[in-house]
Amino acid sequence: MKSIIKTRVPASLVRESIAIARTAVAGLTALIALFILAALASMLPGVSLLRAQAPSRFVGTITAITGVSVTVKTDAGDVRQFDVPSTAAIKRISPGQKDLSAADTLQFSDLETGDRVLVKLDPATPGPPAQALQIVAVKQADLVKKQEEERGDWQHRGVGGLVKSVDSAAGVIVLTSGSGATAKTIEVHTTSATVLKRYAPASVRFDEAKPAPIDTIHSGDQLRARGAKNEEGTEITAEEAISGTFRNISGTVVSLDPAASTLLVKDLATKKQITIHITADAQMRRLPDRMAQFLAARLKGTSGPAGARTGSAQPASGGAATAQPGSSGQGSSQWSGQGGPPGGGDPQQMLNRAPAVQLADLKKGDAVMVVSTDGTTDVTAITLLAGVEPLLQAPAASQSLLNNWSMGSGAPEAGPE
Repeated sequence: MKSIIKTRVPASLVRESIAIARTAVAGLTALIALFILAALASMLPGVSLLRAQAPSRFVGTITAITGVSVTVKTDAGDVRQFDVPSTAAIKRISPGQKDLSAADTLQFSDLETGDRVLVKLDPATPGPPAQALQIVAVKQADLVKKQEEERGDWQHRGVGGLVKSVDSAAGVIVLTSGSGATAKTIEVHTTSATVLKRYAPASVRFDEAKPAPIDTIHSGDQLRARGAKNEEGTEITAEEAISGTFRNISGTVVSLDPAASTLLVKDLATKKQITIHITADAQMRRLPDRMAQFLAARLKGTSGPAGARTGSAQPASGGAATAQPGSSGQGSSQWSGQGGPPGGGDPQQMLNRAPAVQLADLKKGDAVMVVSTDGTTDVTAITLLAGVEPLLQAPAASQSLLNNWSMGSGAPEAGPE
């Protein structure tokens, strides 16, 4: 007969073992529950317990087309890739068009890189890959044509300058335009129908400007407006106006980083160093020595070198405050005498004819004048002018000259919204 040996287990050890077992079971139960929730999240549409769904509707520019796959860089800055099945509806609209009832039907083969598109994805086929349900496109060629028309209209019917005063109640904005003998005052009349926009912070892109009321415009801002002008170009009833706060910098180049598209400049006014970012939209020119001397003399109201003298200056025809690069500048005043600068005596026209330069063309120690976005130590250039040593002798007039020249055409990048 076998003997049974009984061992007494302490009660405390039993209680501890039970507690450990319960903890293990609870942990295992929680882990199983987590796997179940994950499975449900992957199977049920609309469940976003573990991941947020990407927007099913977005606007952007086509960057690549491979087979039936399309890649779009959205206006939000991300990259979206999707397939376009034969059942997808593809429509073409003109820039600015809103009504799809008059839209033309496109074939998938008609889409090209550079086209602006509004894409609606099919929620029934979330992918991957995602499937397009509808594409509304604005062709790149149509965009270019529209922008050229807009640019011409801003030049022909536009004015620009620095804001001198704002009467919000009366809807009147007073600008100062030009410099030296070409300086004048312009009254911009706004109504409830006037589209008022303001540049976004750290941006010089028209298409990123946001609607803003008249009381956001301040003295010293830059402003461009287009509409019906009087014959002298001193008054305009604005259909549209865009404004922004910008900074003037005069200084010398401390260092350059072409790879990062930046340069470090020591501001002569504050004695501080400023990092200036150069984008593809920046205007960059270098004044030839002779042109810089003539401009400096003109701004200071003295005669130019080499026997040249200033004539009676008149604003450009139509009163346009700012000519665009490459424009003819008809009606601008002429310097009389031998050896006058090319392009006549209109300072803005002379700047338009100055040779364009790239960041890599600059070197340490160069004197530059910059109109940039507002900022203390880090800004983005709108306009950069090199070869300006003579102009720094008349800094106030020179910055006024640069401010008026730097305002862009205001042509928007039209596309689907």
